[in-house]
Amino acid sequence: MQLGGIHHLTAISAKPRENLAFYTGLLGMRLVKKTVNQDDVSAYHLFYADGKANPGTDLTFFDFPAAPERRGTNSISRTGLRVAGEKSLGFWRDRLKKAGGVTGDIIEVDGRLTLPFEDGEGQRLVMVDDGGKGAASPWERSPVPSEHQIRGLGPIVLTVQELSRTAFVLTEVMNMRRVREYAAHGAQVHVFAMGEGGPAAELHVLEDKNVQVARQGAGGVHHVAFRTPDETQYHAWAQRLNELRVPNSGEIDRFYFRSLYFREPNGILFEIATDGPGFATDEPMETLGEKLALPPFLEPRRAAIEAGLKPIG
Repeated sequence: MQLGGIHHLTAISAKPRENLAFYTGLLGMRLVKKTVNQDDVSAYHLFYADGKANPGTDLTFFDFPAAPERRGTNSISRTGLRVAGEKSLGFWRDRLKKAGGVTGDIIEVDGRLTLPFEDGEGQRLVMVDDGGKGAASPWERSPVPSEHQIRGLGPIVLTVQELSRTAFVLTEVMNMRRVREYAAHGAQVHVFAMGEGGPAAELHVLEDKNVQVARQGAGGVHHVAFRTPDETQYHAWAQRLNELRVPNSGEIDRFYFRSLYFREPNGILFEIATDGPGFATDEPMETLGEKLALPPFLEPRRAAIEAGLKPIG
């Protein structure tokens, strides 16, 4: 039983209008689902992805009016966005710097060229050259040329106080492989791989006992989700967590996928999510994200929900 890679990553924004402009306008991602947080319908849940809304490409945001994140350990500390080749990284360096954002230089990390940058709320991101391996689904209406568009997520970087405890869950509970280590920013980073491996299926974990524990907020990450292909394996993961006595949410139907949540020992929230049914379940692929979409159990409350949301364009 193997996880296939990163499914999605969900972060927090206190400025949804600016968030929408940054990720669709500057980064050229497609808004594939404009819906609400199913546990707090006063907040948007925005999903940005590739042109076909493929699992593994979703960077999502909860619209929470939160104070800025206090950075620290026991958190998801950087989110990788995959692009194809050195030319693409040059394109993004120039585009991001022209926009006036916080942008670093193109540097090699773990054998791959990377470009670190931040969004307007301090969300820590990095473009990663994945060599163009694997299929890509560009969005024809993106302001970014198809050859430079973001291809998907990964790797995801975690910072934790106790590496051994996180490593135990990743390898002994989640069946990941500990594949290598590398030095970055004065620390050893430990790479854990899922499925076929590669940047779309890696967690990079570093241990830092010397900084404060992070406090979640705007510009920070809420959770990361991992791919399981179908409901049979999803049910098996739920059974495995229960048999190993890992506290978890139990099976939750999110309509667009099935979810299972639990925290690793340092407190970071993990999710296992199915690849389907997908975002075209309730609206045509051609018009994804153009209207507020609600799962069937929330549809009777549409008028009240819409009245409680801020227009974001």
